[in-house]
Amino acid sequence: GEETTLSPLPMYHIFAFAVNIMAMISIGANTVLVLNPRDIRSVVGTFRSSPISLVTGVNTLYNALLNEPTFHKLQFKMLKVTVAGGMALQSSVAERWKAVTGCYLTEGYGLTEASPVVTLNPIDGHGKVGSIGLPVPSTDVRVVDDSGRVCGPGERGEIQVMGPQVMAGYFNRPDETAKMIVDGWLCTGDIGYMDEDGFFFIVDRKKDMIIVSGFNVFPNEIEEVISRHPKVLEVAVIGLPDERCGEAVKAFVVKRDRSLSEDELRDYCRENLTAYKLPKFYEFRESLPKTNIGKILRRELRG
Repeated sequence: GEETTLSPLPMYHIFAFAVNIMAMISIGANTVLVLNPRDIRSVVGTFRSSPISLVTGVNTLYNALLNEPTFHKLQFKMLKVTVAGGMALQSSVAERWKAVTGCYLTEGYGLTEASPVVTLNPIDGHGKVGSIGLPVPSTDVRVVDDSGRVCGPGERGEIQVMGPQVMAGYFNRPDETAKMIVDGWLCTGDIGYMDEDGFFFIVDRKKDMIIVSGFNVFPNEIEEVISRHPKVLEVAVIGLPDERCGEAVKAFVVKRDRSLSEDELRDYCRENLTAYKLPKFYEFRESLPKTNIGKILRRELRG
């Protein structure tokens, strides 16, 4: 009865169901439901009217709040824990959130097939920015290459999970289940790595990987760099067919500052990205397509 949770995620989403319903009920927290998290001013109003101490959300929500001037005028003395999931948390957003609120933005990782939590950073500030954290209790996590070999620290491969929260299988879909669960390991389809301290890092979705002249390019890495440009509000990166390179990188950008030009963005990317990761095409948009929880839909950008 001492905590108040801000819940800007729909209850039918596994993240909100597990955390905002099950976990918060277990500690007796009061949950304030935000019906339309895209209405950022109403979210700010909820912060103002309720003693919010716990928040869950996705990267786009935290980014939007940080770009709302009225949010910076709030008091955050009650805020204890903020958790990001559902999509990659950009380190620039995490750093700005800590600077504005004084509270660490803790990233976790999971998927519906794992009910959903797999890893979580410590919420006391001892986590690593950019990491999805450490495996939750009773859970084994490993990284394997295309041949099935278990990768060592720093080596990239597909993240696999084994634990009591992993599903038994898809209902009446044995073929799909066999593809997803191999020898008891849940194949997540996410590319990542583990560091020397046992912290895991997500690189990107395997299916979103772009192959440029034989080099593997991950959209998240490019998005992380572009998002740090002070005139960029949001960014999404996809691969397009290209006769010369196999695939070419395209960046969709929502401006924070209307003065941002394509030439300025190209110069910035040349300074901060390896040549084969440079976007060949840029497109400025007023907004990016998102799911109901705010996750950017790259598949819609591919057309």
